[in-house]
Amino acid sequence: MDWVFAMLGLGILLLAGDSLVRGAVNLALRVGIPALIVSLTIVAFGTSAPELLISIQAVMADAPGIALGNVVGSNTANILLVLGIPALIAVLHTSECDSRKTYLMMIAASLLFIALAFRGAFDWIAALVLLAGLALMLGDSFLHAQRHRRDAAAAAALMDEEEVEGADPDMPWWKILVFLALGLVGLPLGADLLIDGSSSIARHYGISESVIGLTLVAVGTSLPELATTVMAVIRRQADVALGNVIGSNMFNLLAIIGVAALIGPIPVDPQFLKFDLWVMLGASLLIVPFVFWGRDITRVWGIALTALYVGYIALVLS
Repeated sequence: MDWVFAMLGLGILLLAGDSLVRGAVNLALRVGIPALIVSLTIVAFGTSAPELLISIQAVMADAPGIALGNVVGSNTANILLVLGIPALIAVLHTSECDSRKTYLMMIAASLLFIALAFRGAFDWIAALVLLAGLALMLGDSFLHAQRHRRDAAAAAALMDEEEVEGADPDMPWWKILVFLALGLVGLPLGADLLIDGSSSIARHYGISESVIGLTLVAVGTSLPELATTVMAVIRRQADVALGNVIGSNMFNLLAIIGVAALIGPIPVDPQFLKFDLWVMLGASLLIVPFVFWGRDITRVWGIALTALYVGYIALVLS
C-alpha cells in the first residue's frame, strides 16, 4: 500500500506542477507582470508548501532535525537535481533570462542562514531575522512588478505569445484561478502522499529519521519544484524554471525555518556546520555561469549536476 501512495503522490505532483505553471504564466500575461516575477512569488510559495508543512509538523513532534535537514537538503536538491534532471530532457535557455538580482538575494539569504546557524540553534530571534529578510524580498518583488505594470509595451514584449508556449492572452480569469488553485492544492497533497509512503518504506529498511530528513524527505519535498520545472522546460519557459528554483530556495531559508522556529527552537547538529550547509552554498554557487555569463544549462551540465547530487546522497548515506 505504501508503494501505491507513493506512485499516486507522484502522479498528482506532475499534474499539479503543469497546472501551476499554466496558471502563473497566464496570470503574468494578463496583468503585465513578467513570468520571472510570478515564479518568484506564487509558484515559489506553492512549491515550497510541502517543506513548510513538514517542518512545522517536525518541530511540533519534537523532531526539529528533520525540519532543518528538510530545508538544507531541499535547497541542495533544488539546484543539483531540479535543474539537472530537466536539462537531460531539453536545454534550459537560461541565457534569455535576467535573474542576477534575485540570484544575489538568494546567496545573501544563504549566507544569513549559515551565519544564524553558527549561533547553535534557530530560536525566535533568528526566526524574526529570517522573516524580516523574507519581507524585504517580497517587497522588492512587488516594487519590481509595479514598475513593469507601468510599462505595458515592455511587458507585452517580454510576454509575447509566440515566445511563451502555452500562453493564452484571452484565458478568462476564472480559468486562471482554477489552474493556480489546482496547482497550489495538488502540490502539497501529492508531496504528502509521496512522503508518507516513501517514509514508511524507508523505515521498513531501517533508515534513521535524521537521514530520512536530509535525503528522502528533502527529495520528496523537492519533487514539486522538479515537476514544475520539468513542465516549464517542456513548455520552453526557462524563466519560470530558473525563477522557481531561486524563489523556492529563498522561501525555504527565510520562510520555512522562520515560521518553524517561532513554534519551537531548532538546534543545529554540528554535522550541518561542518558539511551540509557548505554543500548547499557550494551548489548555489555552481549556477553562476548560467546567471552571470549567459550560459545555457545543456545536457552535459544536466549530467554533471545530477551526478554531483547522487554523489552527495551517497556520502550522506555512507
